[in-house]
Amino acid sequence: MKVFIAGATGAIGRLLVPALLRAGHGVVGMTTSERGVQTLKELGADGIIANALDAEAVESAVKEVKPDTVIEELTSLPRHYTPEEMRAAAERDRTVRLLGGQNLYSAARAAGARRYVVQSTGFFYGPGAGLATETDSLAFNASPSVSAGVQAYDQVERRVLGTSDSDMEGVALRYGFFYGPGTWFTEDGDVANQIRERKYPIVGAGQGVWSWIHIEDAAAATVAALAGAPGIYNIVDDDPSEQAVWLSAFATFLGAPAPPRITEEEALKAAGPDLVYYCTRLRGASNRKAKEALGFAPRRLEWLAASRAAA
Repeated sequence: MKVFIAGATGAIGRLLVPALLRAGHGVVGMTTSERGVQTLKELGADGIIANALDAEAVESAVKEVKPDTVIEELTSLPRHYTPEEMRAAAERDRTVRLLGGQNLYSAARAAGARRYVVQSTGFFYGPGAGLATETDSLAFNASPSVSAGVQAYDQVERRVLGTSDSDMEGVALRYGFFYGPGTWFTEDGDVANQIRERKYPIVGAGQGVWSWIHIEDAAAATVAALAGAPGIYNIVDDDPSEQAVWLSAFATFLGAPAPPRITEEEALKAAGPDLVYYCTRLRGASNRKAKEALGFAPRRLEWLAASRAAA
């Protein structure tokens, strides 16, 4: 296929481009700068310059490429994973996902693309028993920023999956928390540095269940989604784990001190309700559908596997 990727030089895009090329696809990545075009050339792909928020530029770019498939990996996340920077980036990221994503989707339809694949969330599921499946509701009634994020993801999915008058097939990939090269959660990443400095606490009992995905496995699943049935897939690994469990294991893996513990009340006062939600309310997700339909085979969460082996 000829594949057009928006967000091609981001953390997942840099791994997705070569994965698509290895699978025999032709790849054109959309970027906002000549530097991005050069990065794509070094990866072996072509690049085209357009700002996702410029509808005319996006339409022109997609029309020029005439892709079979469009992959939307648009984000505008902060460099550092802190409550302050996450809050500051939230509205910008929402605008890019909603307005930029709508521009891209409209351009894909106009250019006659046959399939549209979009990034969604596999870690913002509403409360319930056991691991969440793709038919379970997202967390619309969570803490303020989480609820706002859920509403944005819901709009994105409805745009891609809810249009009955389109011949373009839609796929929403609900990724777990990214870890691995180029992410916050890696040995030299921002979270690891916070853990070493004992600035990343376990909140309360730390019972919030996080679903993870190595960024290389996310890229592989995205390639597989080009040929799978349309719909929603949880792209998460086999190790959904409570915050107290994964954080302690990550600290041990890094050779860092044990994480400090604070109460929910202390976390609420220091960082607000979103931190409390992440640490105590998240619900893990099931990857069964992706395994059965896409041949998805994720690796084990590295630091949790190391912890279990040591035990």
